[in-house]
Amino acid sequence: MSGHSKWATTKHRKAAQDAKRSALFSKLSRNITVAAKEGGDPNPENNASLAAAIEKAKGYSLPKDKIKTAIDKAFGTGKDAANYETLTYEGYGPAGVAFYCEALTDNRNRTAADVAAAFRHAGGSLGTPGCVAFQFERKGQIMVEKIIPSEEKKVADKLNAVDEDEFMMQVAEAGGLDYEDDDEQWLVYTDPSELMSVVAGLEAQGIEVKGAELTRVPSTYTQVSVSDAAKVMRLFDRLEELEDLQNVYHTMEMTDEIVAALEEE
Repeated sequence: MSGHSKWATTKHRKAAQDAKRSALFSKLSRNITVAAKEGGDPNPENNASLAAAIEKAKGYSLPKDKIKTAIDKAFGTGKDAANYETLTYEGYGPAGVAFYCEALTDNRNRTAADVAAAFRHAGGSLGTPGCVAFQFERKGQIMVEKIIPSEEKKVADKLNAVDEDEFMMQVAEAGGLDYEDDDEQWLVYTDPSELMSVVAGLEAQGIEVKGAELTRVPSTYTQVSVSDAAKVMRLFDRLEELEDLQNVYHTMEMTDEIVAALEEE
C-alpha cells in the first residue's frame, strides 16, 4: 500500500477552494442534518452516517455549535423541519471526462436547472442516471497529518521525515485498504462500511485523525491535454459553487504537467 495519486491533488485543491467559500459550512451542516435524520438517531455512536458526516465537518473546522444546530434541525418540526432529498447527477465534461455529482436539495427543479446550466456553459453534457457511476468506486477516506513520534506526543512532521513503513503497518493493523501521499498529509482509504472503525483503529495507535468522509475514487482515469484540463476544471469549479451540490467527482488524470499548469492560473 503506497504511492501518490493525482486524485489526491484534486481533493486537496477542492479543500482549498471550499475553505474560501462562505457556502462551505452550509454544505457541511446540511450533510449532518440529513445523516442525522436518515439514521433516526442524534447520537453518532448509534448512527454511522452521522458519525462520518461529523468527522468530515471536523476536517473542515466546522464549529461544535453549528454541528449541534445541524443535528437538532434534523428532528425539528414546522418551519424548523429539514426537508432535503438526496440526488445524483452524471455527465461528461470537456474531452470526455466523466463527472459524478451528489446533491442535497429542498428544491429538485432548481438544482437540476443549475447543474444542467453548468454543464452546458462549460461545454459538457448532462447524462442519464448510471451513465458514469460505474467509473467510480465508493470508499472511505481519512485525512492524517504526517507525523513522527516523540516521547511527549505525536507532532506534525513538516519535513516528511516520517517512517512510511511503520505508517503502512499501522494502516493495515487498523483495517485500512490503502493510503496515498498528499504532501503534508496522508490519505487513508477504507471500505465504506469500515470508515469509523478504521478511524478508531488509527486513533488507538496514537495517530491523530484530521477528518474522515465517504468519497468516490475513479476506477479508471481520462487522459487530457493541458488546454482541455483547464476547461475541465472550469466545469468542476462551476459545479462546486452550487450550494446544493455536496460533492463533485471527475475522472481526469492529474499529471504533474497539468497540476503545474493549473497552479499557475
